[in-house]
Amino acid sequence: MAGCAPSSETPLNLKENMRRLFLAALAATSFVTGVHAQSNASGPLVTPSGNLQFVRVDRDFVGMLDKEIFDRFSASALTHFDDVGSENDSITRTLVQTDSGPVLYDFRHQPPLVQRSGKRMTVKRVFWQDDEVVMQSSEGWFRLKRGVLTKLQSSTTTYR
Repeated sequence: MAGCAPSSETPLNLKENMRRLFLAALAATSFVTGVHAQSNASGPLVTPSGNLQFVRVDRDFVGMLDKEIFDRFSASALTHFDDVGSENDSITRTLVQTDSGPVLYDFRHQPPLVQRSGKRMTVKRVFWQDDEVVMQSSEGWFRLKRGVLTKLQSSTTTYR
């Protein structure tokens, strides 16, 4: 057959190319879904606990649910990372950047659970797990789980 050359790819090369294609697709998907993860929107934002609103009061912000204050924090600007649930695209959790460090609000609880990290850092990226949040800062990777902040250690383990 003219124009058809036999494939020179070995099963190993084909597997590696498929792996690269999968990782590229995963990275592209992560980028697209991550675009809306960081926000400076003050609300109202729909949560399972009610409508969330951030309001500037003097030098602080207050977090309000259905016009009732549930938290106050200092921050020069409002920045939060949202975990959007499948039910009505409501925000189930949000990690707010404050002057004293990240604060996690979990709206799956009534009243909402408030967990302070207790460590000043600037968060760059956030990954949501079942009962924890993993965040990247300029100081490395951290996990906030049940109110405990843990610095994650690098590993030479490769997961496939």
